[in-house]
Amino acid sequence: MKIGILSDTHSRSDLAQETLEMLLREGAEFIIHAGDIVKEETLKLLAACGKRYIAVYGNNDARLVQYHESYNLVQEPYYFKLADTKFKLMHLPLYMSNDAEVIIFGHTHQFEAVQKGGSLYLNPGEVCAREKPWSEAVILDVKSNNFIVNYYTKKEDEPFVLTKEFTFQREKA
Repeated sequence: MKIGILSDTHSRSDLAQETLEMLLREGAEFIIHAGDIVKEETLKLLAACGKRYIAVYGNNDARLVQYHESYNLVQEPYYFKLADTKFKLMHLPLYMSNDAEVIIFGHTHQFEAVQKGGSLYLNPGEVCAREKPWSEAVILDVKSNNFIVNYYTKKEDEPFVLTKEFTFQREKA
């Protein structure tokens, strides 16, 4: 199963739209937003993308609480199962214990894909291009024996490109 993951869109709904379009073009079957959504417009884009999605509140999302019932917004840490895999979703990297097979977080604006203690820790980086001159997102391809992380970047006025691919072996229980 291919899961599109983005984070830290902040006020850049334009870049959120480009990112979602790319994730869908690349075959994402489910979308995860790891927080700092900031604008309802981005929530509308998630809801309209035609795929199931989930989004976690970030530290800049307090004003979105009024839309809690209208969109699939959750509080951190949020645990769920998808593709026979236990996930933990959060924005702030505060709940980093390896109590799920895949731990998705945002906040740092830095891409990270590392396996520790049987868990894959994954931060898709930033969509908003605030800390660097490019947007970032990932597609996590969940396979029975491994996880494939495709890391995409987009410089201003250029299309997204696959920048790196990482493969992580799944640990058997």
